[in-house]
Amino acid sequence: MTSRIEQSQQPTDAEREAILAPLRAYNAAQAGPGNPQPIALLVRDEHEQILGGLYGRVFYQWLFIELLSVPEQARGQGLGSKLLQMAEELARDKECVGIWLDTFDFQAPDFYRKHGYSEIGQIADYPPGHKRHFFQKRLINAL
Repeated sequence: MTSRIEQSQQPTDAEREAILAPLRAYNAAQAGPGNPQPIALLVRDEHEQILGGLYGRVFYQWLFIELLSVPEQARGQGLGSKLLQMAEELARDKECVGIWLDTFDFQAPDFYRKHGYSEIGQIADYPPGHKRHFFQKRLINAL
């Protein structure tokens, strides 16, 4: 096989999919189908406008929380805790092993610790002068 590497100046969705397809096939051959399932819990105001919420996806029996945003005017009132509790209930209903997420040091690492999440890693200087923290919470015991 002859191959070359080139940089795509403005990567397209099609280029991403071309890279992702063989990776998905390999992963499925090794670990079975991941069956990704998106979830969203929406915080709406009285006019039905979305103000925040939680977005994630179940993949390989783990829920990855990609986004959790509490409207500034509602912070400190338990809304974030309620979103996290509802996500945990959804994950349990879907028989997830656990939940994982990441957050920056200027966002909410102590919030997740308070809710029983264990830090499993961090990246220093991402962004420069800050840290990115990675957390997990197991919902069922390890095999």
